[in-house]
Order: sequence, then C-alpha cells, then structure tokens
Amino acid sequence: MVQAKKIAIYVLTVFVLYTIITSPERAADLVQVGFEGISSAAQGVGHFMTEVVR
Repeated sequence: MVQAKKIAIYVLTVFVLYTIITSPERAADLVQVGFEGISSAAQGVGHFMTEVVR
C-alpha cells in the first residue's frame, strides 16, 4: 500500500510539472481559480461565524 502511495504521488508530480511546462498560462489560471475558491470559502465561514456570534 505504501508503494502505491509513492507511485501515485510521483505520477501526480510529473503530471503537474508537465502541465506547468507545456501551458504555463493555463496552469496559472487554474491556480488562481483554486485560490479564489479557498478565499470565497474562508469568507463564507467568517460571515457564518460572525452571524453565529451576533
């Protein structure tokens, strides 16, 4: 099972590097979308907690 995890991490790393090298603009767009999603989720949690405290 540990060996399968190492192989999966290796394949994922190679795929990410390949994507960044072959189309850096698209990779940057995907990273931006990811950070916007995380930011939106954090704002939602913050808004929820503020409303709970009130």
